[in-house]
Amino acid sequence: MVRIKDLIISFFNNRWLVFVAAMWVQSCAGIGYLFGSISPVIKSSLNYNQKQVARLGVAKDLGDSVGFLAGSMSEILPLWALLLVGAIQNFVGYGWVWLVVTGKAPMLPLWVMCLLIFIGTNGETYFNTVALVSCVQNFPKSRGPIVGILKGFAGLSGAILTQIYALIKSPDKASLIFMVAVGPTMVGISLMFIVRPVGGHRQLRLSDGASFSLIYCICLVLAAYLMGVMLVEDLIDLNQTIVRILTSVLFVLLVLPIGIPLWLTFSSGPRPSEEEPLLSEPQNKEQPGSSHDPNEIIFSEVEDEKPTEVDLLPASERQKRILQLQSKLAQAAAEGAVRIKRRRGPHRGEDFDLTQALIKADFWLLFWTLLLGSGSGLTVIDNLGQMSESLGYDNTHIFVSMISIWNFLGRVGGGYVSEIVVRDHAYPRPIALAVAQGIMSIGHIFFAFGWPGAMYIGTLLIGLGYGAHWAIIPATASELFGVKKFGALYNFLTLANPGGSLVFSGLIASYIYDSEAEKQAQQRGELIIKSTSFLTKLFDTDDALKCTGSICFFLTFILMSGLCILALILSLILVRRTKPVYQNLYGKTRP
Repeated sequence: MVRIKDLIISFFNNRWLVFVAAMWVQSCAGIGYLFGSISPVIKSSLNYNQKQVARLGVAKDLGDSVGFLAGSMSEILPLWALLLVGAIQNFVGYGWVWLVVTGKAPMLPLWVMCLLIFIGTNGETYFNTVALVSCVQNFPKSRGPIVGILKGFAGLSGAILTQIYALIKSPDKASLIFMVAVGPTMVGISLMFIVRPVGGHRQLRLSDGASFSLIYCICLVLAAYLMGVMLVEDLIDLNQTIVRILTSVLFVLLVLPIGIPLWLTFSSGPRPSEEEPLLSEPQNKEQPGSSHDPNEIIFSEVEDEKPTEVDLLPASERQKRILQLQSKLAQAAAEGAVRIKRRRGPHRGEDFDLTQALIKADFWLLFWTLLLGSGSGLTVIDNLGQMSESLGYDNTHIFVSMISIWNFLGRVGGGYVSEIVVRDHAYPRPIALAVAQGIMSIGHIFFAFGWPGAMYIGTLLIGLGYGAHWAIIPATASELFGVKKFGALYNFLTLANPGGSLVFSGLIASYIYDSEAEKQAQQRGELIIKSTSFLTKLFDTDDALKCTGSICFFLTFILMSGLCILALILSLILVRRTKPVYQNLYGKTRP
């Protein structure tokens, strides 16, 4: 009986159980991706025009990206309370929208509907924060795979929820809004006491490799399966029995990872002596500000005094030289020959709060490279329908589905590849970010020239590169600025996403498209009523003008390609600046 009780406690304190539960939370944390399916129901039920629907879309984008409150509250509230707040926001926001759409609540002004959409979608920022903060703390030596997989499931959640809705097949189209309001809320509340820090591990356990390999296999099978299901359902009118079978297989794939914590719990034996114990809570807490670790002070002095050529040495030799310098400094300090300087704030690789990070050049390099890279990727995602139409494709939804799958694989693959870079070579993780931005630059060139098959190749390259950003950037931020205030740091960085989308897609791409459409209309001899002002033209969303040919987006994507190259240069600068940090974090663990 005691053995069973110990096994149950061990199971619920297993960090892999937390990771699997976080994956399920993230599977519901991308409700913003369903807006394209929800908006037609809102438009027809409330008699909105396209401009009004576009304003709801802006509210959705803001709610999806503005995570200031979630990040700030993560420093005050326990994570279970944070997940509960997100679930309540999701339920209240989309639940009220459902009541209005179905006529069970009175009509509301447009600005109130925008506020409800913002509140509902903003709930997913709490889901993201809880999942990432808890798992990054539980797996401090596997940040790349952890972040990549979790962000990947968030990107895939739209396809997962769509397939679940296909099982319901309600004649009432508003039932999708009801599912969005209730489904993520139920998942968040049911898992809020499981997704939490249970103690990270100082080094990789021997079983971690096999566990991550199984998770990666499941991710690849899940992505391929959803792609196949979407194509089959699009081409063939399936009966409800087949849909039930397909959805059941999806549930099996989602539940399958629970086998990892079960296996680790019931097959656990004596831990090898080389594995360090789990970090306990007191070890994670900071000591009072008046006391400082002398070794940390000496290390800070070493970072200031060591010759630059030390960083270029092999890891083992570098550590040997640093230890020698530390020993000399310690002896000199004890004899009074030198005075060890006290640090003003943390050094890179230690725990920063947001105000400390905001004055660091590395933080802003990370922010701007994300803004340029993800902003150019969102320009493709936001304009994919018009792009495919301008190039003569009728099945635009195929490219939307494809870029969602490539986005998912980019997030998973970005975490995996970047982890190899830091784990096997102790090289800065942003080098993988630079590679992703180089790939995106090539993808933009394909879109710009509209070559045969450009839409297929372009969506592949842009989807992979864009997705990789959301695996690499959070992991890099946690390594350079610590995990203690990770929620606030991560949610500030996500502001780059709507910023890039507003400037590159909302302003530049739309203006160039309308200008080319006007030229084509004038060549056809059509009467054009020009907008009275530049801003009116930019925000006119009636889509009255249509542009055909690759010229519609040629200049836009030449510019986007250049922005990706600029982002690549910023990433390489970050690589150069952070080499010592990664050598210190990972160099000493290499054989």
